[in-house]
This record gives sequence, structure tokens and C-alpha cells, in this order.
Amino acid sequence: MAITHIAVLATALLALLCLPCAVAVVVCADELVARRFWSRGGRRDVRALRCLERELSVAELELRPPDFAPSMDELVADLRRLDRQRRSSPTIDSVAWLTAVLRAYDQRLAMASRSLGLTEHLAQLDGMDREIERVRVEGLLHAAGLRLRAV
Repeated sequence: MAITHIAVLATALLALLCLPCAVAVVVCADELVARRFWSRGGRRDVRALRCLERELSVAELELRPPDFAPSMDELVADLRRLDRQRRSSPTIDSVAWLTAVLRAYDQRLAMASRSLGLTEHLAQLDGMDREIERVRVEGLLHAAGLRLRAV
């Protein structure tokens, strides 16, 4: 009789200890099935999604107009920022940096003058002639109502 009680007690205790594991398996069974499915077809799905992403990005690039120009407010903000940079200390100390800032400043001046219908010859000139043309274009833009220097 004692052996029966021990066997029943051991079985009940084992059932109580294994019950949470059984419940967890039942509750998480959908995740286990999903993991198994993902390992089989997941790579194929990821590859298909990457191909779709590439096709959409190429299509997006094709939809953009090739002569995209920023708004006048963006141009004026860029011109003010570049003007501050060309007059500040780090730019003055580095020839390469000053050249890059001046090139960007000239490009923005040309874009602003084109959008207002003004003539400019910054791309054709160099040296002192370009400096003079830069001052002339700044004057034309100022006369058109653009404040290029924040005072």
C-alpha cells in the first residue's frame, strides 16, 4: 500500500511539475510553427522583398525631374550660410575648403539668377574676373529683393 501511495504521489508531483511546460508548449505552438515556416521559405521571401525594393527605388529615381531646383527660400538660406562660411576662420585657413565653399556659393548664385531670369557668367570666368562677376550678380540679386547677407 505504501508503494502505491508513493507511486501516485510521485506521478501527481511529476504532473504538477510538467504542467507549466505543457501549457507553454500549447500557448507558444504558433510561434514554433512560424519559426519552422520562416526557416524554410524565409530566405526566398527576403530575396523577393529586396528585389522589389530595388525596383521601387529605381522607379522612384526615374520619376524625379532631372532639372530639380530648390526653392528660392532654400537658395537664399544656402547663400547666407555659404557666405558666412567663406568669411569665417576655418575656411580662410584652408585653401581646399575655401575653393569648395566658393564653388558651392557660385553654383547657388547661378541657380538663383537663373530662377529670376538674370544673366550671369560665373562658370566661364576665373580669378579676379570671377570675383567681379560674383559681386555684380550679388548686386543684381540684392536689387531683385533678395537679402543675401544677414545683418
